[in-house]
Amino acid sequence: MVTKLTLLCLPYSGASAMVYSRWRRKLPQWLHVQPVELPGRGARFDEPLQTDMHALARQLATEHKPALEAPYALFGHSLGALLACEMAHAFRALGCPEPVALFASGTAAPTLRSDYDRDFAEPKTDEQLIDQLRTFQGTSEAVLADKELMSLTLPVLRADFLLCGRFRPRERPRLKCPVHVLGGKEDKATTEQLIGWSQETGGSFSVDMMTGGHFFIHEHEARVLRVIKEHLEGHHRRYTQMSALAR
Repeated sequence: MVTKLTLLCLPYSGASAMVYSRWRRKLPQWLHVQPVELPGRGARFDEPLQTDMHALARQLATEHKPALEAPYALFGHSLGALLACEMAHAFRALGCPEPVALFASGTAAPTLRSDYDRDFAEPKTDEQLIDQLRTFQGTSEAVLADKELMSLTLPVLRADFLLCGRFRPRERPRLKCPVHVLGGKEDKATTEQLIGWSQETGGSFSVDMMTGGHFFIHEHEARVLRVIKEHLEGHHRRYTQMSALAR
């Protein structure tokens, strides 16, 4: 029987958990990829959208706690990175162990967001949201012109931007787990904003920079998955050894 390490994956703005479905086939058997669906999309389409990051993190941590088995790690891209960090704190507040690693991808650190998110604190019009999608260069013009599809996507995107724009970091003890940051060289987040994630932990810290813009996690999926695997296989090996000794 293979001892598994769970990887909880948080989606970026406007996305559902399905963006990580391919990872299940591409990561090793010992790594259990668990995409986290947010309210208002996918299988949770009928649930109200959330615009409070701290409340959403508490909700998700409470939902996942019953099935949470150590060890586990958290991965999030953009909005998902902030949410993953907040979930780590929420799990700790619920009496769960910390993750063995937190992967924060494609966004500024929680304490360095005043410039990064200053335009997202108020609701955007449909036109403003579509313009923002264009700047990310991850959505085709054909999709942007599809009114029916946009009518489903834009309310989710609007709420997700408010999640980021209204987020305010809280004073609390740092995490102890390693934090690994991934960034795109042509993305919005600056090197300083990415390195700022080091302030979130008293443990080890690393940054991996890749070519590409905001959606480098798709452009360079193989490298992203390799980084995740390399950082987690040591934790998996130690946990497997401990499990064997406990039998």
